Amino acid sequence: MVISLITPATEGALVVPYPATLDVPYELVEHVAWLLHERRLACNTRWRKLGCFKQALLALVHLRKNETFSQLGAGFGISQATAWRYVDETLDVLAGWAPGLHEALTGLGEGDHVIVDGTLIAIDRVRADEPYYSMKHRRHGMNVQVITRPDGVPLWFSRATPGRTHDLTAARAHGIVQACLTRQILVLADRAYQGAGATVRTPYYRHHEQPEHYQQFNRDHARLRAPGERAFAQLKSWRILRRARCSTRRIGTIVQAVHTLLTCNYSG
Repeated sequence: MVISLITPATEGALVVPYPATLDVPYELVEHVAWLLHERRLACNTRWRKLGCFKQALLALVHLRKNETFSQLGAGFGISQATAWRYVDETLDVLAGWAPGLHEALTGLGEGDHVIVDGTLIAIDRVRADEPYYSMKHRRHGMNVQVITRPDGVPLWFSRATPGRTHDLTAARAHGIVQACLTRQILVLADRAYQGAGATVRTPYYRHHEQPEHYQQFNRDHARLRAPGERAFAQLKSWRILRRARCSTRRIGTIVQAVHTLLTCNYSG
């Protein structure tokens, strides 16, 4: 597909159109377009510069390729401000379909286990922005917690908190520890969650100095927890979450929107 780059902002400038592809299923674009169509009907929107399908495509290009709004505007023949509004609206629509914590744990109970872990979404910030600087990762970012099934399928992503937030502090603040305790769900987590108590199980410290059964426990624990990394790999396959340039207040919305995209049912 060739998209014209001639817009009022670039008219008269030397621009070169080029064919490009987006590595997402066509059905996903259609699904997002349908959600936008329902939103427009609810808001009684009569006319837009872009139709629902192109607005969905615009937002997915932004999320998947992390292109700037000026690039998006040029590619879709709209202004930079309009591109921002369309993407922002699409993110809100998608985030609205992401499950809450209690909804995500529905159906789980005693005898089940989940994996809990945290990751850092890198952001553009200067060193002076101390709350966003993670000493663990040695970079600025936002802390996001995830709960996954034993096979690594994400059940829930948390809102984003400043990168300096410790994983255990974040897990408690989001209510993860209490929610799993209430349902008697076993939680497998790394050493960052040591001290959580309740139903949270973490590896032993200095296991090489402990008896063999301690070392075996750590090996088994690591094997069971390993699939949880798949959730973050899927999350960061959307390039906008490899290094976000947006406001830190929008990162949580982006994470929720991507979660919806990861779990979309195209049969609608």
